[in-house]
Parts: sequence; structure tokens; C-alpha cells
Amino acid sequence: VISTQMPEACEAELLESLEKLTARIARLGPINLAAIDEYKTEAERKHYLDAQNDDLIEALETLENAIRKIDKETRNRFKETFEQVNSGLQELFPKVFGGGHAYLALTGDDLLDTGITIMARPPGKRNSTIHLLSGGEKALTAIALVFSIFRLNPAPFCMLDEVDAPLDDANVGRYARMVEQMSSQVQFIYITHNKIAMEMADQLMGVTMHEPGCSRMVTVNVEEAA
Repeated sequence: VISTQMPEACEAELLESLEKLTARIARLGPINLAAIDEYKTEAERKHYLDAQNDDLIEALETLENAIRKIDKETRNRFKETFEQVNSGLQELFPKVFGGGHAYLALTGDDLLDTGITIMARPPGKRNSTIHLLSGGEKALTAIALVFSIFRLNPAPFCMLDEVDAPLDDANVGRYARMVEQMSSQVQFIYITHNKIAMEMADQLMGVTMHEPGCSRMVTVNVEEAA
């Protein structure tokens, strides 16, 4: 004979377990029967966004690699150009001053954002920055710097506008001789009111007022006139 009666202790445990399970189900609240479909939709969107995020990370890495490559190339080219211009300045400065010494100095350690200062020592003066020089000395130093850059990357012609204005006659002569030396490679067009600079030119073009209120252009070939 098989008994179908359950011990009271076992029945009590099952009732207690049933009550706990019922309470847990009640705490879940209303059941969303569309949750499975919504989960599929959101899962697809997550997969799409993850793919987009991976693409962005890959693009960011590509850009960072490109930036590092550009920075490296920029540093190398800047260093090379700086050394060449500095060498040219050291060579031309004594020519325009008749002596002395000048060089370029970096103001920072990082070549990408460093500044550049000009240290110049004209004959008879102490070494100092260009800010402590006179107007004429600044002009001559600037001429030496511009010409050193121009030698690095020459153009078919160069225009100079009243560059010799702050210079005395001795310095104008040095400036004129430098322009004459460089004129073998570059055609110079310069504006001046200085007789010494005019004597250096091969062609003279000017404006004259033979009659009051009536201006006209005058062109002179110095070699033919001589």
C-alpha cells in the first residue's frame, strides 16, 4: 500500500517556498510581453553603435599616427632650415656690417612651438638681442636675415622698398655691394632716394615733374648713358 499523504513538515516548507516565489513574482510588477522583441531591436542598435565606435577609434588612431608622422617631419625640416638660415646669417652679417657676428637662437626646447631670437654683435659692440640695436643696425641685421632666407629659397625677382632709408652712406655702400653680388642669381627691383644705391643700378626708372602738376616717367639705361 502506497501512502499519498505528505508529512506536515514537508507541506509547510512547500507552502513557505510558494509564498516567497509569489512575492518575488509580485515584486516584478507588470510583465512586458513585448520585451523580447524590444531586446532584439536594442541589441541590433547596440551592435550598430559598437561598429561605429570601432570605426571612430580606428580613425582616431590613424589621425594620431599621421600627426606623429607630420610632427616628426616638421621637426626635421624646421631643424634643417633653421641651421641653413643660421649659417647664412652668420656669413652675411659681417659683410653688411664690415665685421661683427650674429646668430639665431631658439627660445624653447620643442621645435614645434619654440620661438627664435636674433643675437647680434656689430663691430665695437657687445653681443645683444636685436631689440637693443639702433634703427640702422636693425635694418642691416634684417637685410642679412632676409637675404639668408632668400638664398635658401630664391625667387626670380626681389623687391626692396626704401630698405636703405635708415642707413648712413658707409652702410648703404655695403648693402649695395651685397645686392650687386646677389643680382647674378636674382633680379632686384628696389625703391630708393639714395644716390649711392642709384649708382649701383643697371636701369633707373623715376617720376619727374618737369611742369607743375604734370608728372611723367623717366627711364635710363645706366650703361648706355655712361
